[in-house]
Amino acid sequence: MSTAAVVVEAELDPPEPATARTWNPLARLGFRFVVAYLTLFCVIYPQPLFAFIGIIALWTPDRMVMDYAQLPHAIVEWVGRNVFGIDARLHLESGSGDQAYLWVLVFCILILALIVTAVWTVLDRKRTEYRRLAGWFLLFIQLILAGQMLGYGFAKAIPLQMQVPGLATLIQPYGDFSHMAVLWNQVGTSPVYESLLGIAEVLGGLLLLMPRTRLAGVLLSLVSMAQVWVLNMTFDVPVKLLSFHLLLLSLVLLAPEARRLTAVLLGQSAGPSTAPTPFTTPRSRRIADIGLVVLAAWFVLAQAVGSWQGWHDYGPGRGKPELYGIWNVTEFTRDGQPVPPLLTDETRWRRLVFDYREYATYQRMDDSLVSVATEYDSAAHHLTLHSPEAQQPLASFTYDRTAPDRLLLTGELDGHPVTLSLTRVDDSAMPVRKGGLNLVQDNPNGVN
Repeated sequence: MSTAAVVVEAELDPPEPATARTWNPLARLGFRFVVAYLTLFCVIYPQPLFAFIGIIALWTPDRMVMDYAQLPHAIVEWVGRNVFGIDARLHLESGSGDQAYLWVLVFCILILALIVTAVWTVLDRKRTEYRRLAGWFLLFIQLILAGQMLGYGFAKAIPLQMQVPGLATLIQPYGDFSHMAVLWNQVGTSPVYESLLGIAEVLGGLLLLMPRTRLAGVLLSLVSMAQVWVLNMTFDVPVKLLSFHLLLLSLVLLAPEARRLTAVLLGQSAGPSTAPTPFTTPRSRRIADIGLVVLAAWFVLAQAVGSWQGWHDYGPGRGKPELYGIWNVTEFTRDGQPVPPLLTDETRWRRLVFDYREYATYQRMDDSLVSVATEYDSAAHHLTLHSPEAQQPLASFTYDRTAPDRLLLTGELDGHPVTLSLTRVDDSAMPVRKGGLNLVQDNPNGVN
């Protein structure tokens, strides 16, 4: 029997409640700890629970997840100072999932789980098995995992998480990229590949929520999250904590089916599923199946609407600025004097990039990039650039687009009168922008 056949067979007939059997003491102790730790993690760690608010998230503050993470900050910061000797404050604007604060938070969750396990063991020492509780616990982490798989899956299926490299990226020296930037741009260069990765994750999440397909969803989620975790570890992506725990959830969900899968690999009959379930009657199972389908629709609706909005707000569907493009500075005049393009000149600009309406990027002669906020007055043909750290505008220009690929900027830069003549680069001619599929490639590297 093939593995695929076992996956289907696993869900064809909902398992009947097994006769209660006594668990050995080590199994009971391990179960208590796993339940305590993973439940506390899913509830306390920022993000897992927020998938359940669905489309309501579109009307909640952007900082809500980080504000939630900050709730136990007094305890976490105390532990950081007194146990690890570090300042474990949460950086609200960082967006990193691997901040010292979050590592200390997980340490606190671990200690709390050990305490809960010890107290639970003492108070419930006469209990011989936890099959019904195991069913509820597995259902809980199944829903948590499904919500995360759908969230991350849609972010890739609609290629927004890793977008096509922007114009400023095209002129940035490769050696300046971080490992994460290399990964992001590599995946973003091929939106089809990114979409396929996302579709696999979405499918895993949906299979977790569809009746009779949980095992298939667990297997697909396990493979997807293993890949994500390895990428996060090897490309230093700051989502290591969460991706590891999602991988752990997949393994825990798979554990009850381990014997059946092993039997298949050994060429033996798998037999019916014996995974614990909280639903022991046909009616309760039907109600549960309906609830899972409704929850799946709730998740998908939120992700679809969020993706549509993201596509138009910051994705490929966003509006382009009037001066969109990469512009080479061919002539630079300051205080009436031509400024030669010397690599040692820290004030002369080499290029100016307009990719977004809200900000632009200029490149110095040493190839370093600086982002600045933009203000356009299309009627007056006026452009103002603001440096984030400065009170006064960095530059104020009147622009004249003498030809589609020619631009003249006249005004002030850092308090000096300047004139810049610029020529637009044809970014579509760059090899990385051409893309396409070439089934026959006699000379893929362009070497004669």
